[in-house]
Amino acid sequence: MSSSEEVSWINWFCGLRGNEYFCEVDEDYIQDKFNLTGLSDMIPHYKKALDMILDLEPDDDGDDAQGQNDLVEQAAEMLYGLIHARYILTNRGLAMMLEKYQNSEFGTCIRVFCENQLMLPIGLSDNPGESMVKLYCPKCQDVYVPKSSRYHHIDGAYFGTSFPHMLFMVHPEYRPRPSPSSFIPRLYGFKIHPLAYQLQVEASVHWKESRKRA
Repeated sequence: MSSSEEVSWINWFCGLRGNEYFCEVDEDYIQDKFNLTGLSDMIPHYKKALDMILDLEPDDDGDDAQGQNDLVEQAAEMLYGLIHARYILTNRGLAMMLEKYQNSEFGTCIRVFCENQLMLPIGLSDNPGESMVKLYCPKCQDVYVPKSSRYHHIDGAYFGTSFPHMLFMVHPEYRPRPSPSSFIPRLYGFKIHPLAYQLQVEASVHWKESRKRA
């Protein structure tokens, strides 16, 4: 990233291939220390990482600063992700993610009866390092692994467990009705009774035991 291009770190990060799920967090939100409560205890090199996100000049530590640059970059990405998870629960963040949702930037549900329902990113945990981002379908209310492998490296905590539900609480008009249809297994046109497989297993076990005794 060249300084002559005048591209902010946030703009650069969100423009990276594989980071399309992220929205650009307003710098005013990041500069409000209240919004960052508790994050300093979770992020190594917190001050330097925050300065990097806000495009502030780092403290000159000579060779040591150069050697820690990669670590600070990793910390900045983690810090931004955790800030992002909080930001997308605000009115401004929800509006930005809603626009991406309406533009189908998160993809559609692979379930046939969901009829290409738009999806939203979600985390299975609010703690970083526990699971990668998934996609939530509000129609079948299930979660799926993103189709493209370029999203498989994104930590689910950067979106959190509450985001899709908050969006539909604030904007209920965008919440689809649950799918009225579901797949029904049939054999020669007849529905398979839920106990059919269990009865088949019991019959198979009984047959094998009778063979042993014969």
